[in-house]
Amino acid sequence: MRLLVGDIGGTKTALGIAETDCEVVSVTEPRRYPSAAFDSLEQIIHRYRIETGVHCRFAAFAVAGPVQDRRCEATNLPWSLDADALEVAFGFAGVEFLNDLEAVAWGVSALRDTDLAELHPGEGEGKGNACVVSAGTGLGQAGLFWDGFRHHAFATEGGHTDFAPADDLEFAMLRYLKMRFGRVSWERVVSGPGIANIYEFLLRYHDCESPVWLRRAIDEGGDTAAVVAQAAAIERCPICVEAMHLFLRLYGREAGNAALKHMALGGVYLGGGIPLKNLALLRQGGFLEGFFDKGRMGCLMRRMPVRVILQPLTPLFGAARFMASQ
Repeated sequence: MRLLVGDIGGTKTALGIAETDCEVVSVTEPRRYPSAAFDSLEQIIHRYRIETGVHCRFAAFAVAGPVQDRRCEATNLPWSLDADALEVAFGFAGVEFLNDLEAVAWGVSALRDTDLAELHPGEGEGKGNACVVSAGTGLGQAGLFWDGFRHHAFATEGGHTDFAPADDLEFAMLRYLKMRFGRVSWERVVSGPGIANIYEFLLRYHDCESPVWLRRAIDEGGDTAAVVAQAAAIERCPICVEAMHLFLRLYGREAGNAALKHMALGGVYLGGGIPLKNLALLRQGGFLEGFFDKGRMGCLMRRMPVRVILQPLTPLFGAARFMASQ
């Protein structure tokens, strides 16, 4: 089966041409576009067709947001997506939407060993339920139900559940974030914007200001999370180091929460741009410290393999496998 596949996120939209037999997937002509530079998915598809000259009869798109009745309101974009409208606009014989993390979950079985980095070996051979927890522009989560023979992917919106502080510092951060946002979800602290929120809270908590060089880098690049992570990696800024340590511990805690809820003895997979770009920081121990910190369930947590997804095309693989299964 040959089809147009896409991964629509708040920061970027990736498109490509996939070929699959339901198991093996290959993707050619990959392109990435800044999502905010376009008013709609239709504009990006039109641009892609002009650039590649490729037309397909079928299409499947992984979307950052809940999908219902072949429609989706993108969570971090002002886009309304309608599969029926896309079929009419581009003459597709069939279009499917699926949640972006569900697509990652569909794509996990198409990954090779070289597409994964192991944080914790755990036990077993990938049998049992699994889950995906992805930190990027938002915090996405999905499950993989094990039926005794294979996994079945399903979407969740677990990243929007209520944030739960565990010590005095985190209670102070919750109060700060409640003043800014009202309700505070896990996505407010475990995501790219979450890193910025943590950093800004710590500045206020310690009653200090950003170094001039760091503020300039943020003003020039516009991505607070990336600047803070880079400064932490080289230990140039103590507040950045503290911010990333807290972020990784919270990421581990929430990944552990998801793993417990799914009884993920088949594996926990970390997706999204943040773990991919901060693998060295992830390996320093703060993430696993938070992941294992489950009281009486600590021994159970250590049985669960934890791996980082290195393959950026995983959502496209998953969208192709999903469409081929329909």
